[in-house]
Amino acid sequence: MFEQLPPHDIQAEESVVASVMVDPEAMDKVAGFLQARDFFREINAWTYEACYALWDRQESINQVTVAHELDRRGRLEDVGGHTYLSELILNLPTPIGVEHFGGIVKRDATYRQMIGAAMNIAQVAYQGGPELDGALAKAESLIYALRSGEQSRDFVHISKYLDTFLEAPDADSVTPYQGHVRTGLSDLDHLLGGLNPSDLLIVAARTGVGKTALMLNFARNAAVGSHAKVAIFSLEMAGEQLAQRILAAESRVDSARLRLGLHSEIEESRLMHAHGILSNVDIYVDDTAMVQIPELRAKTMRLKRDHGLDLVIVDYLQLISGNRSDNRVQEISYITRSLKQLARELNVPIIAGSQLSRAPEQRQPHIPMLSDLRESGSIEQDADVVLFIYREEMYMRRDEWEALHPDREREPYPQGKAQIIVAKHRNGPTGVIEVRFRDHISKFEDFEGIPSGEPSYS
Repeated sequence: MFEQLPPHDIQAEESVVASVMVDPEAMDKVAGFLQARDFFREINAWTYEACYALWDRQESINQVTVAHELDRRGRLEDVGGHTYLSELILNLPTPIGVEHFGGIVKRDATYRQMIGAAMNIAQVAYQGGPELDGALAKAESLIYALRSGEQSRDFVHISKYLDTFLEAPDADSVTPYQGHVRTGLSDLDHLLGGLNPSDLLIVAARTGVGKTALMLNFARNAAVGSHAKVAIFSLEMAGEQLAQRILAAESRVDSARLRLGLHSEIEESRLMHAHGILSNVDIYVDDTAMVQIPELRAKTMRLKRDHGLDLVIVDYLQLISGNRSDNRVQEISYITRSLKQLARELNVPIIAGSQLSRAPEQRQPHIPMLSDLRESGSIEQDADVVLFIYREEMYMRRDEWEALHPDREREPYPQGKAQIIVAKHRNGPTGVIEVRFRDHISKFEDFEGIPSGEPSYS
């Protein structure tokens, strides 16, 4: 069995490379899932690698530029010179099927990886030894590594996730998107002037304070309130969980009750109404666990071309796969710089969540500052806006507060109160915005914008 050539399709490989050289949009379609190492024939891999390098530098890809890039790498003659490139293009019937041919190349590469894993497992078995569990663990890890490498997914409209909760009725009409994207928090919109195209915004907070909730609020408010088209990269949370949180916030139904199916008839009605609204707006979710910058760029470029795009949200920064540098600060610098460049290229705001160090917990008061950003130098430098979330109730119990503030009527315990701190604003003022946070539905809202008659979660 191992004497025959491993799975490969030279025609599919050549079709991919030729398509990329003749179709300006072809690389956007395959760059997110196809790497040079996936090609079986070495000269095809080298040529695709040259195309990928040009695409990554945002340069034109054609026969001339690819030949120049191959020559710069000392490989033009190795691949067959200009004759090889010309024949590739001449033999290409149509560039329309680049994704199909790219899928074939990727599939065969995976099969070859399976063969490699099988040979490694056979070697483990031949070595044997008294520790069977250890050998089985090695075999399982090889298979797991192979499968985890194939888990890259793509954008899915949020309605696909919402349909797991209930069927969608007709949605209320929404106002068409015009101008800058709005956050939906009036004071914050007034301070920032909305979310400006080409800006990189960082939302940072300690774990559990609500950075994901705030970014999802921004996504919902932009899509529902302005009919903006929103892309969400959910690196930490599965798409179903994310949809559940948005649905709970929109319907104002306790997320725990929603998850367990314990909502009342009144809540069921609110859920139906919320489901209808959210299913008919343009929110697209990609819940690939470890997305890389080139993949993120390719997917957003394709989404903008196919459906339009007004806002990108990444949850969160430290989970993006960078340039695999041994220096984590350099890796984060590459990621933030790339996100800023992508925001300018797409001409849309990009909001990325970020972790904070433990420094706020070790000082009084616990209000975060720019130096608390993990790998803060590059994040602070590349970001146009940095937002911190501060909730005093996270650091002080009610009894501790009341002991320090005997005048309870004048200074009540700050449950449900949050501050959004604009710590950096490249093109405008900084400041502090006070909002209400409803923990049970993971929702930030203006104090004066709370509907009457709604249940209180405070």
